Amino acid sequence: MDAIGTTRLGRTNLHVTRLGLGTAPLGGLYRTVGEAQAVDTVHRAWQLGLRLFDTAPLYGSGLAERRLGAGLAGRVRDEYVLATKVGRRLVPHGSVADPAVQDIYVEDSGLDPVFDFSYDGTLRSIDDSLGRLGVDRIDIAHIHDPDEHYAAALDGSYRALHELRAQGVIGAVSVGMNQSAMLARFARDADFDCFLLAGRYTLLDTGALDDLLPVAAEKGIAIIAGGVYNSGLLADPRPGATFDYLPAPAEVLDRTRRIGAVCARYGVPLAAAAIQFPLGHAAVASVAIGARSVAEIEENAAMFTHPIPSALWSELKAEKLLPEGVPTP
Repeated sequence: MDAIGTTRLGRTNLHVTRLGLGTAPLGGLYRTVGEAQAVDTVHRAWQLGLRLFDTAPLYGSGLAERRLGAGLAGRVRDEYVLATKVGRRLVPHGSVADPAVQDIYVEDSGLDPVFDFSYDGTLRSIDDSLGRLGVDRIDIAHIHDPDEHYAAALDGSYRALHELRAQGVIGAVSVGMNQSAMLARFARDADFDCFLLAGRYTLLDTGALDDLLPVAAEKGIAIIAGGVYNSGLLADPRPGATFDYLPAPAEVLDRTRRIGAVCARYGVPLAAAAIQFPLGHAAVASVAIGARSVAEIEENAAMFTHPIPSALWSELKAEKLLPEGVPTP
């Protein structure tokens, strides 16, 4: 798979590399990263040819956006595609009674995230992100995790982003979620350019085939696949590995090992099959993969370009480890 080959993002004028850098780890996800390591990671992703960068205010309560901005400083703005998210504004510690804090981020930025899918809150969120990133425009704006806020997201965030797109302030309107059913609902109810789908179109979970991917293909909505390792299990299926941020159930761990055994027979790392699999579907434009270090982004790029024979995919289907009709690279 060609990591630096580009494809048009749905019906937009944006062109993205097939592999992009996700920056949740750069915000101090689970363990400290620090400014220097984060910037080095972004620099190495650039050297490897990646030109899609995805971030969010939530990631380290602003740290990931600031660090990504520092890593991209000095680059020609038209040479990369930059995505961030709305739906969580950042406020100073102690300024609200019930912040939407996620304790999986271990570095302190002095800010707390607060759910806000309002029209005005969305406009403020974009302005704040532009400041943290040090840029004058956002290419893709995702409405972030509106699982419990569907109506507010459409009436507030979508309306604001729709206007910003018409004004040329942003290039594409999107939603980023860890579920496919509500994304399919958004696709039917409004005019979206792309979606960030995390963890729901992987070697272990092809549920999006039943709801989201058909409507996305019909409407020309591009999918950016995230969470392709299902929070680690498909990268390293050891005891204690996590699946969707929780300890992997025994049956899921067993299935992962069976997939890994098939991959081993063809001399293919499990992680290579996992990172390349989503791009078998025509609606999937790119895979965004998180990395916290130079070594991690180098490993991800190596897995993305590792040759995979078609016979491997056929055997996974023959052993009922993949649905028979699923498209493969």
